[in-house]
Amino acid sequence: MAASASTIKEWKTEKYVDQKQKNWPNIGKHILAQYDEDSVVVYQAFCPEIADYATTNQRFGGPKFSFTRMSWIKTNFLWMMYRCGWASKPNQEHVLAIWIKRDGFDEILSKAYTPGTQKQANVSKDDVLVRLQWDPDHTPDGTKEQRRAIQLGLKGEILKKYATEYILKIEDITPFVLSKRPLLTEKKMQHLNVAQERVYPVQDDRTAELIGVDKI
Repeated sequence: MAASASTIKEWKTEKYVDQKQKNWPNIGKHILAQYDEDSVVVYQAFCPEIADYATTNQRFGGPKFSFTRMSWIKTNFLWMMYRCGWASKPNQEHVLAIWIKRDGFDEILSKAYTPGTQKQANVSKDDVLVRLQWDPDHTPDGTKEQRRAIQLGLKGEILKKYATEYILKIEDITPFVLSKRPLLTEKKMQHLNVAQERVYPVQDDRTAELIGVDKI
């Protein structure tokens, strides 16, 4: 399935200024993502060894990838860029765009707890398979936005399913990332293309309430 999916899934980009002005909310907790009817793109940044294994095998594994540690995914390209410094930080030199099954992504969201919602639901720490964080989103040059971006930490069974079952395609987009570094100034940002993203609709009411996403 990964081989056939990889032939039809294309990573799309669009001008940053146009998306910011027309499509992205200025405030609130929103999931900005590139998605279609059956897939959602998430991002992770890794060392060369993990990235090479992932792109070659179209799944995660190998000697460097750990299934015993929490692994964090992000739907928001610019939040990923902030965290990895546009692929400049140690062990984050390679940025991967990862297409996963949309129903798999929805399952991840349905299991996502903040420390606060975990306590309210009386769920033990060991039983939390997905850790949710709403962090300040950032502009391309690293300035904080009022809007919040989602970050999801996976462990245990859900991490294994993500790494080996949910994936449709993995693409190393590092060359694109590096080519955009010279445009990270206010004067040049009008020419900057970033991942095409829209607000992701969380259709399950229980999940929406659990993760605290805002409605538009």
